[in-house]
Amino acid sequence: MSGIEERLRAVEQAVADLQDALRPTGGDTPAAAPADGALWALTELEARSPGAVLMAGSVGLPGDEGTVRWQYARPSEVLLDADWSELSATLDALAHPARLAILQHVLGGVHSTAELLEQPSVGTTGQLHHHLRQLVAAGWLASTRRGHYEVPAARVVPLLVTVLAAHR
Repeated sequence: MSGIEERLRAVEQAVADLQDALRPTGGDTPAAAPADGALWALTELEARSPGAVLMAGSVGLPGDEGTVRWQYARPSEVLLDADWSELSATLDALAHPARLAILQHVLGGVHSTAELLEQPSVGTTGQLHHHLRQLVAAGWLASTRRGHYEVPAARVVPLLVTVLAAHR
């Protein structure tokens, strides 16, 4: 590659980075990236592990739960070669409005079945227990003691990444 082609690529990348950084935030548009580069996370991932997919996040939870910091990466070929049909039960557990509402309430600090039943979006007692069983079986919820639930720390960021991926 000639020096002119390298310089042209560098200029094109700089323009693309500036356009991404200056894109307005809000609505359906992703938030602008920090000034040190629009694709800073991707750039770092490619430097450390080319051809990988990464989930990462730092999430402050209400109450005494504190902050969950988590990351997970896998080579893309491992993900592409995996048997995706094995994931259907885990993903299916999220495919109901009441179950999504339950997870959102639990992340928001509502942990007991009594408190969850006060929420109009979770249904009757029988429906709530049915949904809780499915969420626990899929690993999206864990029972901390009788009638109390939490999203396990290792599932908080993946859950929010799934919501982010589905967000329009």
